[in-house]
Amino acid sequence: MSDHDAEYTREILRKVRQIEIRSNRLVAELFAGSYHSAFKGQGIDFEEVREYQPGDEVRTIDWNVTAREGFPFVKQYKEERELTIVLAVDISKSTQYGSSFESKREKLAELAALVAFSACRNGDKVGLLLFSDQTELYLPPTKGHKHALRILREVLFRPTQGKSTDLNRAVQELNQVTRRRAVIFLLSDFIVDQVFSNEEGSAHEVLYHQLSYTRLKHDLICVRVFDPRETELPDVGLIDLKDLETGQTITLDTSDSNTRKRYAENHRKKSEIISQKLKKRGIDEFIISTQGDYSKDLFSFFKRRGKRRFG
Repeated sequence: MSDHDAEYTREILRKVRQIEIRSNRLVAELFAGSYHSAFKGQGIDFEEVREYQPGDEVRTIDWNVTAREGFPFVKQYKEERELTIVLAVDISKSTQYGSSFESKREKLAELAALVAFSACRNGDKVGLLLFSDQTELYLPPTKGHKHALRILREVLFRPTQGKSTDLNRAVQELNQVTRRRAVIFLLSDFIVDQVFSNEEGSAHEVLYHQLSYTRLKHDLICVRVFDPRETELPDVGLIDLKDLETGQTITLDTSDSNTRKRYAENHRKKSEIISQKLKKRGIDEFIISTQGDYSKDLFSFFKRRGKRRFG
């Protein structure tokens, strides 16, 4: 092994260990209870029938057994003992961008690790789908700390083969490989033309129809990551902006206040379109920045979901 390879291996281990320690601490301190209340019990299995008792829900009556026995019976259900979590993570080249200490991909890896270790602590299975404009890797849902660590390593360091992002294809793949009901986290920067159009009935709507179908079958949460430099430009004169996926470069004069204003407004409108379309379809969205700590916001997000289910 060359010195460069050895150094790269040490960097992988260091980064994975750093995120593992922080994630496990947050799971222990904040997320164990909120994770359980937000997701547990969403699936139920039929267990048995018993005789009807006053106060039972009429809709739980098993009419077949009732007709056979001559008096009413109701179905009893039990909460599924384990949950299936699927992390669908965008590792396209646009997620490699970061204007500060962390890239968007590293931030998504942190959140993926937090969910994976929470699931591990609760005895749930976790699967992984990495995508760009193609499926980069699929790991079927499995239990265990070792598996959660592999998920973290893959999200952080898996080389990307694709050249761009295809969310349509990723969601279609999710629908194909996830047969049983699951909690699906779709983690991406959502930088792809198909998410921005507001034209109903257009080809751009295909993605949202796919997401609607996914939500009918599963508990779907979209996590959108952004870098603050993508939302507004600094006043630093002429700069070149390069699209990491197409390689195209444009030059902007950031000393022009109108240029900075149009840039910020364009990002705001695109962000609003995504949020509106997801909300319209009843899909939960959680937005994180590459800068700052999102853990408290995520804790609140989990708590709100728990209250919605039991409130």
